[in-house]
Amino acid sequence: MFTKRLAAGLISATFALHAAAADFNFKFQSSDPSGVKNFEIQQEWADRVEKMSGGRVSIDLLPVGSVVSHTETLGAMKMGVLDGHISVTGYFSGQDPAFGLIGNTVGAWSSPDQLIDYINHGGGYELMNELYRPYGVKFVGGGGTGLESFVSKKPLNSVEDLKGLKMRAPEGLVQSVFAAAGAAPVNLPGSEVYTALGKGVIDAADYTVFSTNHHAGLHEIAAHPVYPGFHSLPLIEIAMGLKAWEKLPEDIQTIMTVSARDFAQDISTQLAMADKTAVMEARANPEITVHDWSAEERRKFRTIARDQWKAYAEQSPNAEKVYKSVTTYLESQGLL
Repeated sequence: MFTKRLAAGLISATFALHAAAADFNFKFQSSDPSGVKNFEIQQEWADRVEKMSGGRVSIDLLPVGSVVSHTETLGAMKMGVLDGHISVTGYFSGQDPAFGLIGNTVGAWSSPDQLIDYINHGGGYELMNELYRPYGVKFVGGGGTGLESFVSKKPLNSVEDLKGLKMRAPEGLVQSVFAAAGAAPVNLPGSEVYTALGKGVIDAADYTVFSTNHHAGLHEIAAHPVYPGFHSLPLIEIAMGLKAWEKLPEDIQTIMTVSARDFAQDISTQLAMADKTAVMEARANPEITVHDWSAEERRKFRTIARDQWKAYAEQSPNAEKVYKSVTTYLESQGLL
């Protein structure tokens, strides 16, 4: 009897071990550091995929720079060094201007929902996969973190106030638009924004959403934030190596796709809620002045941005595809 019980126990333990071991173990790298809310929401996504798949998929999510720099993850996926990433598409504008244009069509979107609708139902998903296929990458899904705020040491109430402004802007279209508006943009990683503002290297920064800026202490040294933002709404994406994707069974592919859509809604909703709380805290501080641009000034900036869309579209055939796709969608929805 004891032998039978022992054998049954061993069999049960063996099944439990197999049940606990994932069929697919993936290493993903984020473009965010581990201490920010963006990364926390991304980790929630990774945990949810594991639960939805019944433990068949396990995703080890690493913070920015853990394996390669934030601009090198496309190549790392193709070589199999990384299985996937959660990143901002615009970071890859150096590979093709198309990524800069679709990754942050500056001035195009008034809310993350508009960008999410374009990705899921307006042709963006198909176009992203067409653009990524030569890189051996599968675009799983994405959306917007939120309409980004703007931190500044100087009062900003109009396009005119941007002239000569020393500011941080990420590579690609964002820099081009601000330069066309008369600013003097420089390319700095997000991790250096606080120090650069403190030392006077820059006087303003296009970095991220209001709550993240606020919790990072940026408003303590740059007390003139602009909210709601008037400029950037970057595409944040979940992508993975195409070979790894094609090896997944259909049900796991569906779980990954649906969960990516959930992630897009989660991150924009949670950050918008956090922004409202942070804005109330900032407005209660007499040393911080929150600036809200008028509709007229927002239109002026958008006009400058649209001219840059056209100029950017001429830089590569893929950028031209992006320009046609995005503007066709905007026109169809009455957003132009």
